[in-house]
Amino acid sequence: MTDPAHPGRMLFVNIPVADLERSKAFFAELGFSYNPVFTDETAACMPVGEHAFVMLLSREKFAEFSKLPIADPATHALALYCFSVSSRDEVDAVGAAALAAGGREADGAEDHGFMYSRSFFDLDGHGWQVMWMDPAAVEQGPEAFAASVQDADAPA
Repeated sequence: MTDPAHPGRMLFVNIPVADLERSKAFFAELGFSYNPVFTDETAACMPVGEHAFVMLLSREKFAEFSKLPIADPATHALALYCFSVSSRDEVDAVGAAALAAGGREADGAEDHGFMYSRSFFDLDGHGWQVMWMDPAAVEQGPEAFAASVQDADAPA
């Protein structure tokens, strides 16, 4: 949903990586691509939605933007990154691709009925979650969706 007060707003999430080329290859294995206009030897612009991008930045480039020291994601969780896919099967496929490309599994699958997800750590230890949500739950909201499912299952 577009906010009428802020039309065309874009989101850029910047994360530091130790080896940009290796990280680009990792995320390419998960089905992501890069905008060549905003990608060079220090940064890669990875579109994740119509107006949302993850900027993979070399640690040196990230340090130019940050006024604070870079936290070690192995010991400090500052953010968790989540992206959606179009089906439960795609959740499993992307999760398997992440592990095959060198990522580490964070947790097993989480199945809430209306939402299904898998979590993993990327090559730099950043936490990611790939998830699918039933379109009806997206439209109605999780609580209303759960109530509608209960009503449909109730004996007449």
